[in-house]
Amino acid sequence: MRTVKIFDTTLRDGEQSPGASMNVDEKLQVAKQLARLGVDIIEAGFAIASPGDFEAIKRISNEVEGPVICSLARAKEADIKSAWEAIKDASKKRIHTFHSTSDIHLKHQFRIDRNEALKRSVNMVRYAKSFTDDVEFSPMDATRTDVGYLCEVVEAVIEAGALTVNIPDTVGYSIPEEFGAMIKEIRQRVKNIHKAVIAVHCHNDLGLATSNSLAAVLNGAGQIECTINGIGERAGNCSMEEVVMAIKTRGDLFNARTNINTEEIMKSSRLITKITGMSVQPNKAIVGANAFAHESGIHQDGLLKEKTTYEIIRPETIGLHKTKFVFGKHSGSNAIRTRLKELGYVLPDDQFMRAMVGYKRIADQKKDMFDEDLEALVSEAVTKVSEVFSLVDMKISAGMHEKPKAMIKLKIKGKDKQKTTTGDGPVDAVYKAIAFLTGTKSRLLKYEVKSITGGTDALGEVMVALEDNGKSMSGHGADTDIIVASAKAYVNALNKLAARKKKNTARL
Repeated sequence: MRTVKIFDTTLRDGEQSPGASMNVDEKLQVAKQLARLGVDIIEAGFAIASPGDFEAIKRISNEVEGPVICSLARAKEADIKSAWEAIKDASKKRIHTFHSTSDIHLKHQFRIDRNEALKRSVNMVRYAKSFTDDVEFSPMDATRTDVGYLCEVVEAVIEAGALTVNIPDTVGYSIPEEFGAMIKEIRQRVKNIHKAVIAVHCHNDLGLATSNSLAAVLNGAGQIECTINGIGERAGNCSMEEVVMAIKTRGDLFNARTNINTEEIMKSSRLITKITGMSVQPNKAIVGANAFAHESGIHQDGLLKEKTTYEIIRPETIGLHKTKFVFGKHSGSNAIRTRLKELGYVLPDDQFMRAMVGYKRIADQKKDMFDEDLEALVSEAVTKVSEVFSLVDMKISAGMHEKPKAMIKLKIKGKDKQKTTTGDGPVDAVYKAIAFLTGTKSRLLKYEVKSITGGTDALGEVMVALEDNGKSMSGHGADTDIIVASAKAYVNALNKLAARKKKNTARL
């Protein structure tokens, strides 16, 4: 099984993302994490681009051990000399120089012909070779370059001393079948290709950077240039975590491996997000928040029985502790019962079913159900008392210039009773209507509201304390509508008081 090298360009191409610029200390922090991750080459920056880039590359060269430290340089003597000065203290160092080869670039940007581009490329590879043996060359915009001319350039720069030839899809133009075929043709037509490693550098303008890179590996590429979280210019670069985990997961297909310590992937992803401020979309492969999250009841049930039913990667492999179940309206009872058990709640069937009734009702109103929501529902189910009074329906109207009004319908001794009242506020109106219907004269001692979870659809919990004939009793209710939760809490307390009276009467 061959080893595919991982060339990380997060600190160079990744930093070219709008808003992703890093200072020297941040670059050093990222480079140290990349070393822990196990990348083979760190492209630490573009030395001549700015004094800050030069300083960052120099510090990384002095302070980071393990990977080869590389600087990018145009096919110009000043660029190459600056790159060398920045990396010369690294224990392992590389100069990466490049020149465009597509007719589009040569005609409109450089205004030179193919012969001149070939001459410059060869001369600058030789010049870089005078500083270090490890030289990489990239024919920029290779995928829009005539393949015959491309092979000519690749052969010439290898003859000049390049140990790595990188084939970049600079504008994300290629598709996997086409790109794989190009790599195969280069291997077949370039006579001295065995003297160099073929690398690929794919951009994601058509969303195909990872696919193109993998197609290249299948056709003999030995190095992938990529970035953490796929950040980079325009639509970004090939995503490091995607290609690494694809090769690891489908080793049977690629017959290859990488040197990446995959358990550092999540930590690396979060570091880049923290430093650049560029969040990863939730559905991003491997490192997205939903990558190991399951809401479907069928999926959750399968995972509880055997992980491989719906997960092709163990979350621990990338540094996550475990699979995340997202509890919502699609979740099944098996998954919920299992999560409650993990939280310390082992419920009898009757209590569990009461909790599930509440769960389904709330889940229809909320996007996600959190542990705190589950615990609130359990509390309601466990403390359920014999219902003398039960809330059937309620309607509230209120406004800045309208007196709050509440219509309450309760079931009392098997019969529905309804009352509409007004109050100083919607809760006051609700409580007056409930008191009228139940014929109770309890005094409200305490009314407390709290949000169980965050967000505008959070489950709110209300706790009340009532006093009746010198005896106090608490009640609580939970709902996404805080007025409904208030009514449920009041009725819950009244039912507890009624149960106490019945118990005391039985004793007499």
